[in-house]
Amino acid sequence: MGPRILVVEDNAKNMKLVRDVLEYAGYEVIEATTGEEGVARAADSAPDLVLMDLQLPGIDGAEALRRLRTVDHRPVPVVAVTAFAMKEDRDRALAAGFDGYLEKPISVRALPEQVGGFLAAGDGAR
Repeated sequence: MGPRILVVEDNAKNMKLVRDVLEYAGYEVIEATTGEEGVARAADSAPDLVLMDLQLPGIDGAEALRRLRTVDHRPVPVVAVTAFAMKEDRDRALAAGFDGYLEKPISVRALPEQVGGFLAAGDGAR
């Protein structure tokens, strides 16, 4: 199996799409459906990359990122995934500390290459 990707997404259809595309591309996918579960899964599974929906039940993606950064001291890249496509939304996510930004709907064709790019960028921080 390839690099381990933690996907934090509460929509079952979006989760299935991302999981299927990434697994087909050779990635190992770990799933979480809430921010709290995402933080816990990141701590116990040591992912190489986290794809974090911003709108989640319980704590939102930004709070989950904040908690993840205080719990997991490895410099794992965390990418915001959201349906909000305004430039201000992207700027807000990056200002909150996310390492990248993906817009929904997810492009099935582009996702594996995008993930590869985030992984490559994250390797410089390790």
